[in-house]
Amino acid sequence: QVQLVESGGGLVQPGGSLRLSCAASRSIFRFNIMGWYRQAPGKQRDLVAFITSGGSTTYADSVKGRFTISRDNVQNTVYLQMNSLKPEDAAVYYCNAVPILEALWGQGTQVTVSS
Repeated sequence: QVQLVESGGGLVQPGGSLRLSCAASRSIFRFNIMGWYRQAPGKQRDLVAFITSGGSTTYADSVKGRFTISRDNVQNTVYLQMNSLKPEDAAVYYCNAVPILEALWGQGTQVTVSS
């Protein structure tokens, strides 16, 4: 059973940056596509970016040009570099496979964007 642990969240001012990490307890190479999801209070959990095992990336329109997803199949880690953060980016961020595997959900990492 693979376990995912997200980290790197915190409080940042609008326009600031954060780098999120998702560390897996075992190889993530088996998951062709890994993604970052986020859930704001009262809203559904949305996919914001995903990356294939070959390194191809796709982004939601709301984060395109500001967020960068990457993965290290040797270190079993997926990253999300978030720049030019906006208040609407505030949410709990999770990583998971695409499509979702319910057993993979971790505790997430909270991102707060506020001045």
